[in-house]
Amino acid sequence: MKFGDKRFYSLNYYLRQTFGCKVIKISLDAGLTCPNRDGTLSYDGCIFCGAGSGDYAFSGRSINEQFELYRESIRKKWSNAKYIPYFQAYTNTYGDIELLKSLYNEALALSDIVGISIATRPDCLGSEVLELLREISQKTTLFVELGFQSSNPATASLINRCYDNSIFVTAVENLKKIGSNVVCHIILGLPYETEEDMLNSVRYAVKAGIDGIKLHELFVVKNTKLEEMYNEKLFDTLDFDEYVSLVVKALEILPKNIVVHRLTGDAPREILIAPRYSIKKFHILNAIDEYMENADTYQSRLYKVENYI
Repeated sequence: MKFGDKRFYSLNYYLRQTFGCKVIKISLDAGLTCPNRDGTLSYDGCIFCGAGSGDYAFSGRSINEQFELYRESIRKKWSNAKYIPYFQAYTNTYGDIELLKSLYNEALALSDIVGISIATRPDCLGSEVLELLREISQKTTLFVELGFQSSNPATASLINRCYDNSIFVTAVENLKKIGSNVVCHIILGLPYETEEDMLNSVRYAVKAGIDGIKLHELFVVKNTKLEEMYNEKLFDTLDFDEYVSLVVKALEILPKNIVVHRLTGDAPREILIAPRYSIKKFHILNAIDEYMENADTYQSRLYKVENYI
């Protein structure tokens, strides 16, 4: 089975099929924080979290300025593209509701957009926020991305996630009710997890009702609790071949309707400690494609409905 030129249902394929053109996500930093960092839940954050998810060349500017500067930098390559502004840094439903409304409205007013994507925590989706997101979903395509990482309770405690799995399930249910497309983030290679732990996280997210998934390898970056653990040799990161194999196994158990938004990450190289192979993003993606081609496998090959009931 193929989805365009891939053996998995890629985001690029989904967006082209849905909107009929090249669609590019533009990462934005709204200047928000996280309840796991400001003392509401913890001051420490998740053990892997450094400066927030992503690398923002235009941080400190307005949403409009960030968007236009990024678009200008890629306009020559994709002159007729459409865009999805992506609120990526930290927790983008955590803040004063009027501030959030202002930020989202600024994004809605941007030119040539076909949707909005908002990254957040499952425990930061109160009634006011859900109502605001409902209004957005009635105006454009809405993606809400939930940082889940693992369904293993021991791992959730270790990484200082600070919410229970049931919160994630409820968040997915609530977001689906308001018309949002729900995307789940899962990290492969968290300390002490087995292969089955990681695949169980994928199964758990699918059973919860997600529409899309992001998989990426665990990064060790500077100035984190994870760096301390790594330096003390308390765990090791996945090697290249292990990671590629795990991704393929995860894809094989995904139903064919789940959109794959990401298969590798890209921590800023100046703060990245391990694994260094993650710098070569296209090398990883090409290896995944080659592995699936050689094994004649594809997304959903091992999917069984009864495993998700």
